[in-house]
Amino acid sequence: MITASEVMRTLEMFDHQHLDVRTITIGIDLLSCADPDPRTAAENIYEKIVRTASALPHVRDQISKEFGVPIINCRIAVTPISLVAASSKTENYTLFAHAMQRAADTIGIDFIGGFSALVHKGMSVSDQKLIRSIPEALSATKNVCASVNVGSTRAGLNMDAVAMMGGIIRQTAALTAAESGIGCAKLVVFANAVEDNPFMAGAFHGIGEGESVINVGVSGPGVVKHALERLPDHASFDLVAETIKKTAFQITRMGQLVAAEASRRLGIPFGIVDLSLAPTPVTGDSVARILEEMGLETCGTHGTTAALAMLNDAVKKGGVMASSHVGGLSGAFIPVSEDEGMIAAVRSGTLSLAKLEAMTFVCSVGLDMIAIPGDTSASTISAIIADEAAIGIVNNKTTAVRVIPAPGSKVGDEISFGGLLGSAPVMPVLNASSEAFIARGGRIPAPLHSLRN
Repeated sequence: MITASEVMRTLEMFDHQHLDVRTITIGIDLLSCADPDPRTAAENIYEKIVRTASALPHVRDQISKEFGVPIINCRIAVTPISLVAASSKTENYTLFAHAMQRAADTIGIDFIGGFSALVHKGMSVSDQKLIRSIPEALSATKNVCASVNVGSTRAGLNMDAVAMMGGIIRQTAALTAAESGIGCAKLVVFANAVEDNPFMAGAFHGIGEGESVINVGVSGPGVVKHALERLPDHASFDLVAETIKKTAFQITRMGQLVAAEASRRLGIPFGIVDLSLAPTPVTGDSVARILEEMGLETCGTHGTTAALAMLNDAVKKGGVMASSHVGGLSGAFIPVSEDEGMIAAVRSGTLSLAKLEAMTFVCSVGLDMIAIPGDTSASTISAIIADEAAIGIVNNKTTAVRVIPAPGSKVGDEISFGGLLGSAPVMPVLNASSEAFIARGGRIPAPLHSLRN
């Protein structure tokens, strides 16, 4: 039974602590849309997305109004386009991105992900075509997101793909230079990418998924911080962890309710609830401030990695008890531009790129929404990707890189993207070259523990 006090507690979370359902994301299988004629395939893609998801915004608004729950985004994730387009006779896949954008405009959704390729062990001809099309596709569309999976614990790290992505990110930044390289904010490079992630820019509909599925992403950094503020100043970490677990349980139960209701009304199976503490630029909605509430003067100082590890673990433990289907990237995100506490820590000089890399050993994703100087070389970007992917591969977890080499920017400048993407101080990268390292190519073998069977 749900008690009156629980109802009032949840309402307080919505009204004063920035709790929201960040997204209802419909995953759609597009393999049936394949056709040798690229224009026919593109039309098939548009038609199937619209047919499957046209009711999503209306259902989102209904649920939000009836339950009093803020639901921020409607999103769609589709089968990686490199698979759908493989039989089409064309060298440029941008027309498929246009079909995705046209569907997003028709339905009225916020983002559509899946302009993607899975190349962790090798690149097919279609994968290479898609990757080469990314800069044009992201510069020519507003809501389309792209991702490339370059490594996995089972396969190792595809360094040819890593080398290619450094140049692709620079090209994408150049083509969207008028908007501070915003195209790169819609592009993620993964290791161990998951198939049921509802969050952008990395969402795609995995080949192990069904015809369509509802995945819901819930967020509430402000709720967790508020819960910790109620504890005594010298509360032990046992009590801190227990408090986070209980709070995560409450948040996830709300997400489960929304997911089940959206599934029923749309007639699409429920997939997972992703409990990720995804911050926003709004004051009070910050993962960094949660860590500081534990006793750190500033996020990034010594102790930050330990605090983040405990937060991530407690969030997952609480979420698992609240839903039988917790998935995606549940845990804590640390996107610099989207977290006002992270931004403040970078400005103060406490939070560096090296410290962020260390934090990614224990958080949900990786180096996320980080602005770097516009003249950063492609090989340096590739080396950043390689480092982060190695962390994911060796630790058997998902890691990702979303960096923006904003054209014309230098260290200390501030790049603004607006909305949930926020703004980011440009962070320094190391000057020593990694070019010879990246030029070797080939594949870094999988770690020994990948041989488990």
